[in-house]
Amino acid sequence: MKTYQSRKDVPNEEKWDLTDLFANEEAWQEKLDECSKLADKLKEYDGKITDGSSLLHYLKTQEELSFHIRKVFAYTMFLSDIDTRDSHAQKLSSKTTKLGVKVSESTSFFMPFLLSLEEETLRSYLSEEKELEYFEDELWKSFRFKDHVLTKEKEELLSQLSESFQAPGDTFNMLNNADIQFGEVTNEAGERVQLTRGMYSKLIEDENRDVRKEAYKAYYKPYVELNNTIATTLAAEVKTNATMAKVRNYDSAIHKALFSDNIDLTVYTQLIDAAKKHIEPLHQYARLRKEKLGVDELRQYDLNAPIVSGVKAEIPYDEAYDKMIEALKPLGTDYVERLKEFKEKRYIDVRETPAKRSGAYNMGVYGVHPFVLLNHHDDLNSLFTLVHEMGHALHSHYSSKHQPQITANYRIFVAEVASTVNEILLIHYMLNQTTDTKMRAYLLNHFIEQFRGTFFTQVMFADFEKQTHERAEAGEPLDAESLNELYEELFRTYNGPDIVFDDEVKYGWSRIPHFYRAFYVYQYATGFASAIQIASRILEQKEGALESYLTFLQSGSSDDPLELLKRAGVDLTTSEPVEAAMKTFSELVDELNQL
Repeated sequence: MKTYQSRKDVPNEEKWDLTDLFANEEAWQEKLDECSKLADKLKEYDGKITDGSSLLHYLKTQEELSFHIRKVFAYTMFLSDIDTRDSHAQKLSSKTTKLGVKVSESTSFFMPFLLSLEEETLRSYLSEEKELEYFEDELWKSFRFKDHVLTKEKEELLSQLSESFQAPGDTFNMLNNADIQFGEVTNEAGERVQLTRGMYSKLIEDENRDVRKEAYKAYYKPYVELNNTIATTLAAEVKTNATMAKVRNYDSAIHKALFSDNIDLTVYTQLIDAAKKHIEPLHQYARLRKEKLGVDELRQYDLNAPIVSGVKAEIPYDEAYDKMIEALKPLGTDYVERLKEFKEKRYIDVRETPAKRSGAYNMGVYGVHPFVLLNHHDDLNSLFTLVHEMGHALHSHYSSKHQPQITANYRIFVAEVASTVNEILLIHYMLNQTTDTKMRAYLLNHFIEQFRGTFFTQVMFADFEKQTHERAEAGEPLDAESLNELYEELFRTYNGPDIVFDDEVKYGWSRIPHFYRAFYVYQYATGFASAIQIASRILEQKEGALESYLTFLQSGSSDDPLELLKRAGVDLTTSEPVEAAMKTFSELVDELNQL
């Protein structure tokens, strides 16, 4: 594995070329100043949009600002991410942040104004200016919220209280990220060191069970000690969601959360019902895990330990890229050519260097191209990460190429589909290529773990969110005891009777930041199930499967997410996609059992 002590040592072809955004810092500063002037211009429209012409000019100016500010923000973000210690990059980022605040203040009047209009008035504005056709769909999407907007006085009051409404999440984030200190554990050198989150993610996968247990106990210790405090923050968050839904005339908190994407509640409930109905293969996998680990009792700290060891193939970056191209050939010639272009034109920042942001991401910049950040380690996990992020990147590329700016960004609901399709195609390619039994078992297990983490665990979280909000809406108590009992019951339902529970299991809910962004996590599971069905259709070469998928990648947010997925052959208003995914999971577990 290649390691670099300095960014200067990384070959240029493995680093971003940020001149695609701005030739130099002076050009960036000029664009920043231009954006500031555009923000001032937008503020002048407050109270002065009285006809179709003034509405059109406001929207065109806003879109122009949006186009430029995305580039301005991306430039400073990328500079900061390649070296988080760079004080000059931080200084530029603070300028971007100030600009963002200014833009938010300058445009804050518009949505209340739009939703204060009568429908007839908006229609008259649209009829006055033909160019408003470009903005019409987005205006009507926003106008859907009219029934959930209150009087001007009440909206102003809620706006003044908005910081208070954020307090439960802010408090949890401060506790979770700043105040919580984990206990000490023994590192590989036999030294006692303070446990960190990054360290925990590695230790909980260690082959030594004593190491896993010690890390597990240390990690959960502060959550156990702060159980009542965190229960109070989550209860406040849930009750706030329930209250705001009622105040804004929604049937429930979950209806409010699903409204913006026009998602029917049955999509959510069918997901949970189907997962529970087909949960037995996951329980079977737990029994297999217990057998392979050779433990008398399977415990939570055994669930991430490797059951297929000794597979540590070194795959240099160039070889990994070639493997990806071979694996993704079923997506067609143009897709493959675009993949090659990303590497050749330096759209990817490849190597881990000191103080570089951890993890990986894709960020599309409309009018330029997507940028991908990696921390590539020349191993199997890095290959899967590469393939995953390039799925996001090609989704961004095709949407930007085929959509106008207003609909180029795809919604969160469909965001994980393209990345997961790529991973599935890679696994199938590697399974077909390998003759090594251990490697085959490793790949099957990798896929099963993806299912467990991205599908079953997220459905369990979604179930927990649904039940906690229902209890709040029914006036039932949400305290530490009731939250612990609910989570423990759900954990047993989903993970099966073969796991022996340590006391820490029931506190698992208290460490999940996603619960402060209600009804978000279910989208990971629906996206995963959708990707399973799409990849299967492509691999089986079903008529129109590839064409409909490529059309989906080109569609951005040009329609509601459910409609876009239907065109790709996935109808989440029925239980079929989830049922099909459950069938795939069962087959994977069966084959791994046989191996």
